[in-house]
Amino acid sequence: MSFATLGLCDALVNATETLGFTAPMPIQEQAIPALLAGERDFIGLAQTGTGKTGAFGLPMLQRIDPKQPHPQGVVICPTRELCLQITDDLQRFAAGLSGVRIVAVYGGASISHQVRQLKSRSQVIVATPGRLRDLISRKAVDPSRVSHVVLDEADEMLNMGFQEDIDEILSAMPTQRRIWLFSATMPSSVAAIAGNYLEDPIKITVGGRNQSPTTIAHTCHVIHHKDRYAALRRVIDFSPGMFALVFCRTRLDTQKAADDLVRDGYPAEALHGDLSQPQRDAVMRKFRAGLTRILVATDVAARGLDVDDITHVIHYTLPDDPEVYTHRSGRTARAGKSGASIALITPKETYRVRDLERRGHIRFSFEKLPDGDAICRKQLLRAAEKIAKTEVDEKSLSAYLPEIYDALGDLTKEDLIQRMVSGELNRLLGDYRNAGDIDAKPSRKAAKSTPIVSKKERFQNTPTQRFFINVGRLDKVNEGTIVRLICDRSGIRSAMIGQIDLKREFSFFDVEKRAASKVKKAVHNATLDGRVVQLREVFDNKPERKGARRSA
Repeated sequence: MSFATLGLCDALVNATETLGFTAPMPIQEQAIPALLAGERDFIGLAQTGTGKTGAFGLPMLQRIDPKQPHPQGVVICPTRELCLQITDDLQRFAAGLSGVRIVAVYGGASISHQVRQLKSRSQVIVATPGRLRDLISRKAVDPSRVSHVVLDEADEMLNMGFQEDIDEILSAMPTQRRIWLFSATMPSSVAAIAGNYLEDPIKITVGGRNQSPTTIAHTCHVIHHKDRYAALRRVIDFSPGMFALVFCRTRLDTQKAADDLVRDGYPAEALHGDLSQPQRDAVMRKFRAGLTRILVATDVAARGLDVDDITHVIHYTLPDDPEVYTHRSGRTARAGKSGASIALITPKETYRVRDLERRGHIRFSFEKLPDGDAICRKQLLRAAEKIAKTEVDEKSLSAYLPEIYDALGDLTKEDLIQRMVSGELNRLLGDYRNAGDIDAKPSRKAAKSTPIVSKKERFQNTPTQRFFINVGRLDKVNEGTIVRLICDRSGIRSAMIGQIDLKREFSFFDVEKRAASKVKKAVHNATLDGRVVQLREVFDNKPERKGARRSA
């Protein structure tokens, strides 16, 4: 099947050919004909990297009337990076469509500049939820004649706390608009959006629901916590030339792991919430250009990250939520390629891997870490192959070769080879000469099936501490904003945060008692969107508070 057989116009077919797309991917093959008809709402479940932008972008562009200067199509996505990526893709698709203007709007950039862009006949808006909501409230975007709305990475947006923004945006749209919802997973929060706003939608699933692509190999290395960084180095050294994402739980772990890798000579960078937007942009430019080969990131910072050719996703620490693992691993094996997802776990975490297998319908291969000898062999072979593939510029070398031949004339072929690789070998032996086995045995107790207790049930019997925080709805924060602030600053897991009560000018939240002092120390006097956060404990005369986890 070709793009021409899907019903696309000549200009869009030509654009796909110019971009080198020879045949539609499965999600495109199934979605494009349905969306070109445009008569029904749509739900598409597919992993990242499976061609979803083309699946919704091509039919949306074909349905745009360039003679009408008002917004007709809106694409909502979770992050600035993904917003810019989608805009770039749509502009390339629309290269042969005269009069179609596509504008990106997102937080962290000048809103006045974006308002000016919107006034110049923009038919398609690609936006992050918070910025679009703000622009609608300022009357800078008129949603009254929007005919098609795309929710891309819907599960990511809801995980990031954009539920209220999406509700308000969709409520401002005309009732006859069509909603096209695309998501990698289908948690209850996404199902609720579909139930509330979509009417009799067409449903298409590529791959299994909530599953990782079959082109990803899932590997697990069991190690002790103290050996985590040493294990990371072995994984990297055994795959020379890898282009990898390394995921950590906290910004502190992220920065430390990146700093350690740079210190040891690896082309690594960190991506986390403490970086300014210009710093983030610089890191991503280097990563996309291949100058940085290893990007160490937190889950929040990597939301919506859209980079092709990532060969490995390494879980330096496992995420708390199985769906986050699905999103992480989906950053590799894009566009039909294969990839590797490697988890570093301690013996007690074995049960979590079993839970991931059960809930994600995947299978992990438990493997030993490569030893020093295997790493040396792999690296030396890579060096030899690199030498063999080096192109020789005989014309430029000719003037220097006689003297070089004289200098090396007494050496045999074997002597030359040994000298060429000995420098690399000495470096490797320095790292691995006395490196022993750092594998650990999985815990038998942990490996057994462990009953899964819901967060609501767990918090019914968990002592919690209540806090007052001086931000509320007037500050344009929601539950997700507060969760991200607490987790990113204190390093605690989101599962340790209980009930959140948003008020007009302030809010309250609960955390597990054991994490209270850490949260107070880390969050008090932190900044949120330029405002200093004030935090104080709330006490009353009631018995010790038992919190209930907020609903998803």
